[in-house]
Amino acid sequence: MHQSRLDGDLRKHGFCMLTGRVCVADVARLVHACRRSFAGDGVGVLAKSSRGHVYAARNLIGSVPEVSSIWQRDPIRSFLVTHLGGRFGLVRALFFDKPPDRTWALAWHKDTSIAVEGHAGDSAHFSRPTTKAGVPHVIASDDILGEMLTLRIHLDEVTDENGPLEVIPGSHVSNQSAGVGVEHAVKICAAAGEVLAMRPLITHASGSSSPGTRRHRRILHLEFAASERLPDGYRWHDFVRLEEGQLL
Repeated sequence: MHQSRLDGDLRKHGFCMLTGRVCVADVARLVHACRRSFAGDGVGVLAKSSRGHVYAARNLIGSVPEVSSIWQRDPIRSFLVTHLGGRFGLVRALFFDKPPDRTWALAWHKDTSIAVEGHAGDSAHFSRPTTKAGVPHVIASDDILGEMLTLRIHLDEVTDENGPLEVIPGSHVSNQSAGVGVEHAVKICAAAGEVLAMRPLITHASGSSSPGTRRHRRILHLEFAASERLPDGYRWHDFVRLEEGQLL
């Protein structure tokens, strides 16, 4: 798809599929790296199925080095620079799966929580401090979230069978925006290696996998911020910059 069309879709609808994809070899490397990390069952692993499949994990920046490099090459790199500018950084990395023996679903929601270095106190920009898998989190304001972008790298083919993500176009404008309405939600099916870009405030959900499926639905979920600076004494828990020499 032409770059101007992608830019328009992201601006108007709050999401788009990137042109090109992560190659098969890199997908395999990412799957292997995640599997290797999860074998240690560290603090970032949130949940395992009865057969030992990890279906949710946090804190991948510290435990899976590959998540800090996979986006540093085109077409992902140039897309991020275009939409976030040259001072952006990776601030959080999550892993999701719907293994055949343990499917799950998520109701409609927006991603409003960010990982921070610590709870710095009262702020008009941050609220509801919590700790998730050992990392402080807060709910961020629309101003902060509007300067962020999420990339979801599909590590498996996603079809109707394995619980694809659904998004509501236009709902990314604010925390209160309903967009075009749930009746016009778009289902995100993708080949392995394809990358979905979406704004955190877009309303999204996903259903359970079909009974009896043998498909996984592994997703690498990467969150980026336009700037390392946060107001009111807050700091990102992680901020991985573009490597020197990689800026266009």
